[in-house]
Amino acid sequence: MEVRVQNLRKEFDRFPALHDVSLDIRSGELIALLGPSGSGKTTLLRLIAGLESPTDGLIYFGDEDASRKSVQERNIGFVFQHYALFRHMTVLDNVAFGLKVRHASRRPPKHEIRRRALELLDLVQLPGLEKRYPAQLSGGQRQRVALARAMAVEPNVLLLDEPFGALDAQVRKDLRKWLREIHDRTGHTTVFVTHDQDEAMELADRVVVMSQGAIEQVGTPDDVYDHPNSPFVFGFVGQSNCLDVKVLNGDIWFDGRALGIRADGEADGEASLYFRPHDIEIRNGDGSISGVVTTSRRVAGTRHVEVDIGQGHPPIELELPPAAAGSLAQGGIAFRPSRWKLFRSAKR
Repeated sequence: MEVRVQNLRKEFDRFPALHDVSLDIRSGELIALLGPSGSGKTTLLRLIAGLESPTDGLIYFGDEDASRKSVQERNIGFVFQHYALFRHMTVLDNVAFGLKVRHASRRPPKHEIRRRALELLDLVQLPGLEKRYPAQLSGGQRQRVALARAMAVEPNVLLLDEPFGALDAQVRKDLRKWLREIHDRTGHTTVFVTHDQDEAMELADRVVVMSQGAIEQVGTPDDVYDHPNSPFVFGFVGQSNCLDVKVLNGDIWFDGRALGIRADGEADGEASLYFRPHDIEIRNGDGSISGVVTTSRRVAGTRHVEVDIGQGHPPIELELPPAAAGSLAQGGIAFRPSRWKLFRSAKR
């Protein structure tokens, strides 16, 4: 089911939570709404679900205006962070609940409800646990039950609101891979809310980066990471550094010296230069930024170092191969960005 959000605005007691948001979600797509707290991602999800009504704008399911329809009329499957399972019901009854409470004209026979619930428990890799109660399951197992329950009603759209937020890191990692596999097998149109960029980048077909009630960028994980279109996206998605620089005749200057990198076509003036910690080259002499390594720590196959580049400048985070980091002379380092982007609009 295709979902289209058109010029959506939402206010709470005159506080604008969403500003003129438009988004097309393709049928069968897994899309992530990514942003910090207060960015509007959960509000957008609740509007799509029908849990909130828009102040202005339209929501289409396919070609049909669903803006004023109820959750039931939209046929939504919802998975929450804290499971929302019925504690007094068995796993099987939890999964079957949405089918059992349907109007009699749409309710399947009892044997069909049981068959579908058991089939879904197999799909989410919980066979044989149908007689247990939620309290007898781990957090990861409860979230699998919650997903099976959401899928039981064969929803038009599956909505997940921080579904792994209450789980520990290793369980979250395992469930991310599992959820992607489930999605590929079932093909539900799925909208996934998270503030965790790793989850969004690993799971989603496309990522919607949100800030202050607006969409900053929409694109594939590669597009958003490699080609961020604003300082916010560059700073929020992945690690980044920022230098206050000047452009003069196409050369980029920092702290009174040219860095030996060109910005052809850029107008002269002040700018912010953003670069990733790993997008640097170690070099000495002219055209480099010098500093002192203040901290160094091993992270898996790389070494992360923090560099003090002088008073008035924020510390710089660099990511180096262990061999390169081990050759730093007396804690000093000289480098320059090898891949970067200039922004004129905002300082840190």
